[in-house]
Amino acid sequence: MSNPDELLVALSTAVESERSNQMSLTVVVGGAVITGRLAPEAVWRERVAEVLKDSDRLGPFSDVFARAPRGDRPDDEAPAQPTHLHFHLARILQGSLGIPETGGMYRVAIKDVSAWTVGDLSYFDQ
Repeated sequence: MSNPDELLVALSTAVESERSNQMSLTVVVGGAVITGRLAPEAVWRERVAEVLKDSDRLGPFSDVFARAPRGDRPDDEAPAQPTHLHFHLARILQGSLGIPETGGMYRVAIKDVSAWTVGDLSYFDQ
């Protein structure tokens, strides 16, 4: 979407302000279907930093994610409107598969979302 969906921005703002990671959402971005739960950006960054820190090869990159998001810095008067959705336990749906099976961490620009629905989609083999 060239103009971000106001309802999706409001939903993301609520997730950020409540510090909740229980909001399930499914989005279409560039033809890919991503389904999972939203997390506040600070929580998402913290989790990605933890995962990277435990890696021998990727450990040095953990500091990039450990930095406070722009809106959480004390010198900012008010947090900016969210521009991205931060998914955890998320999967890209491909046929009857969810990749990765266990869920991953995805950051999606709200302006790039072409369709969305509340809820986490699951596929079952019949």
